[in-house]
Amino acid sequence: MSSQMLREAGEAPQVVERQLACAAHDYARLGELLRRRPPPLVLSLARGSSAHAACYLNYLLGLRCGLPAYGLPMSLLSLQGAQLQLQGALAVAVSQSGQSPDLRLSLQQCAAAGATTMALVNDLESPLAEAASWPIALHAGPELCVAATKSCLASFVAGALLLAHWQQDLALLTAMARLPDLLHQLLRSDCRPALDLLAPAQRLMVVGRGLGYGVAREAALKLKETCALQAEAFSAAEIRHGPMTLLGADCPLLMIATEGPTLAGLLDLAQELRARGAPVLLLAPERVPGHDIALPDLPMGEWLQPLLALQLVYRLAAVLARRRGLDPDRPPYLSKVTRTH
Repeated sequence: MSSQMLREAGEAPQVVERQLACAAHDYARLGELLRRRPPPLVLSLARGSSAHAACYLNYLLGLRCGLPAYGLPMSLLSLQGAQLQLQGALAVAVSQSGQSPDLRLSLQQCAAAGATTMALVNDLESPLAEAASWPIALHAGPELCVAATKSCLASFVAGALLLAHWQQDLALLTAMARLPDLLHQLLRSDCRPALDLLAPAQRLMVVGRGLGYGVAREAALKLKETCALQAEAFSAAEIRHGPMTLLGADCPLLMIATEGPTLAGLLDLAQELRARGAPVLLLAPERVPGHDIALPDLPMGEWLQPLLALQLVYRLAAVLARRRGLDPDRPPYLSKVTRTH
């Protein structure tokens, strides 16, 4: 049975096409400014799914630009009135709706403290977009499902576009042009190997590392809200510090293993846990033996494969919710727009 969640995830290829075509000029102008006046650090401001996209952006900028990039606890500004010294910094707010008061206020206070402000937002008429010096549209279009899919994936893509235009990386931009076709192919991906393992589970660990860690966090959130699974995300570097003792028949592990220097360690961990009898579902590049769900290869895969993993996560969550007798379009207690103060 289909769902609004699956239909909107199915629009992601068109969303990325619009981003590549319509937002290039905005990113190019901002990239020129950042090359002319390089910031000493980057702060991201976001909550929920947007914070997971910001996590991916922070890793990208740290790895490729050599900049300290991290998420700013917004209550420092919005509730506690901290006086931060941000002269020359770049503050990037990420939001689908752009409606949350604490996000807008925090971005305004970053500007007052000397930061250049940017908003990656789906609604350019929102309060957040109006507060930013550089509002850039996500081009996701209307999204009705409570569980964000296409707009969150667009937020991840926006991070890669910012990096590519900042560094004038033609190879990365060329590789990104392949994303719409690959995202479309993944809509037909076979999730059956995952369903038998996850359908009866009560708890779930989701593990990733590096550029895939934001995807792991997003996967845990989506499986919580659509499948009523007590899903928690961990870095592969942290799981041996205690969490792995919880693994068992009612608590399997979903491994998000994407290309790059973190891949070997993730695969070693998956092999070790399987040898101990732990139930492990491995989402990994198609070249990796023993994968349960395959990630297709693409140029610049280290930087872009997490975006493909994200599309697979959305398909898995929507299909698994139905398998567990739930409606992924109507998670209880949640609303589409969350306004925090």
